[in-house]
Amino acid sequence: MHPHNSYGEQLKKSKGESLSSSSTFHPAKFFLLTGRVSTPRKLPVESIQIVLEELRKKGNLEWLDKNKSSFLIMWRRPEEWGKLIYQWVSRSGQNNSVFTLYELTSGEDTEGEEFHGLDEATLLRALQALQQEHKAEIITLSDSRGVKFF
Repeated sequence: MHPHNSYGEQLKKSKGESLSSSSTFHPAKFFLLTGRVSTPRKLPVESIQIVLEELRKKGNLEWLDKNKSSFLIMWRRPEEWGKLIYQWVSRSGQNNSVFTLYELTSGEDTEGEEFHGLDEATLLRALQALQQEHKAEIITLSDSRGVKFF
């Protein structure tokens, strides 16, 4: 990344590279990035906890352990990914169809869709959100998992 790009520009560029990421919480390594990447500033632990809690409340962060030392930060909430997937299913007339997880994220039919290339963990969270809305059912196939959309 170019050091003069704004943090927002860098975030947009990295969106395609990694749609979600996990991290272990180390207060000394958590930086507030300003307009220049080369000038990181340390935040007090209390401030970091407030930021992480706000991300959790909005559904963009999930703690991976009870000690709250590891977390997953998601570009979009699972419900948002689910909505995008279901819009594609409806738009393409695929309701009452079964897909493998691979077909959804790597198949030719989904090329160009925002969820194409989505990691499996995030995809499953999105499908679970759709399942709760009775729009989909996650199923086990002979050698993989899939989903049926309603």
